[in-house]
Amino acid sequence: MRSINRALQAMLLSLLLAPLSIAQAEEMAPYGTAKTNMHEYPTINAVFDANYEDPKKLNILHAFVKNTAKPLKGHMVVVTHGPELRLFAKENYMKYQGIVDKLAALAEDGVDFRMCNNALRAAGFEPSDMHGFITVVPAGFPEIAYLQSKGYEYINPIPYSVRDVRYLDQPQKKK
Repeated sequence: MRSINRALQAMLLSLLLAPLSIAQAEEMAPYGTAKTNMHEYPTINAVFDANYEDPKKLNILHAFVKNTAKPLKGHMVVVTHGPELRLFAKENYMKYQGIVDKLAALAEDGVDFRMCNNALRAAGFEPSDMHGFITVVPAGFPEIAYLQSKGYEYINPIPYSVRDVRYLDQPQKKK
């Protein structure tokens, strides 16, 4: 009998609070709800402009390239011309092995990795210092412009992840 009373009380409470919840929901969504348009994309070739201070940010680049290549179905090219290029040096393989292996797997899947010769030399490297899935080109920005002249769409993958962005505005618990 007591469990029936509790169930009845819970049901009555939910009926009383339902209008309040609906009113709160409408107040929080004055513009309605987002629409969904999960359309297909035509085949599009893209060039990614990679210039990251921290080589570890190439983990995010990996995700961007992988998530772009699948729906676009075109040829993907990454042009690297910044401090991140040290990740591709054979001498740093042990330090960056995880990400190098992931990027090499993208190369095996058809993604081209091109490196600016000017940046390479300014950093004190030679083309022979780099892993075999890298192609050294004369210069990074001209390579990007060249690919754009061939119809490639430019993508500047700023290295910010959206993972957990929903919670950025919430106060962090003290550790």
